[in-house]
Amino acid sequence: MSRAVTTYHQRVAQEKRALIVTAATALFLELGYDRTSLARIAERSGVSRATLFKQFPSKAALFDAIVTESWSAADEEEPPPAGDIVNGLTTIGRRYAELLGGPRMTDLFRIVIAELPRFPELANAQFSRGKMPYFESVRSYLLAEHEAGTVRIEDVDLVATQFLGMISNYVFWPKLLVPGWEVSADRVAQVVDQAVRTIAARYATTGPAAGSC
Repeated sequence: MSRAVTTYHQRVAQEKRALIVTAATALFLELGYDRTSLARIAERSGVSRATLFKQFPSKAALFDAIVTESWSAADEEEPPPAGDIVNGLTTIGRRYAELLGGPRMTDLFRIVIAELPRFPELANAQFSRGKMPYFESVRSYLLAEHEAGTVRIEDVDLVATQFLGMISNYVFWPKLLVPGWEVSADRVAQVVDQAVRTIAARYATTGPAAGSC
């Protein structure tokens, strides 16, 4: 089989996979996880059942894929180099705000929250396949800054949680509760900037923020 033919088949498979993930997310929201069947997902996405079962043998596997792909944009970015805590955290904060601002992330959390009483494994998948790997990347960056001497942090897990929480508590969580909640790009930038300044003021060992708290 030629490379061109192989590439074509790979592209078609990726397109069908995207259609399946989009259809499944919509149906999970409309009908709930329990009432959504793989057969219904195949019908909504316009692919054959054989194609769907080949890629996703179960609803659990499909939900895992939705979680993984929802967070995958963050994994594709190179972590900022250590040496400048303000620039590094600004880069991470902006990426995080953009990730949380996507419609799929909001939909994903709504599915997990709605189905949590009956399907706690969905929350486990969201945590272990999505949130935790992203958190670990932020933790690793802060640890690198600590080892470089630009910050002094005794509890890296706590500081990573504080930083991400300052952003998500404003730009993301209200969207799940307040109809029509929108945050302008300028406001997002301000939220990220303030979160960065807070962490730098508390933990930086060099630069203007050092020792100001």
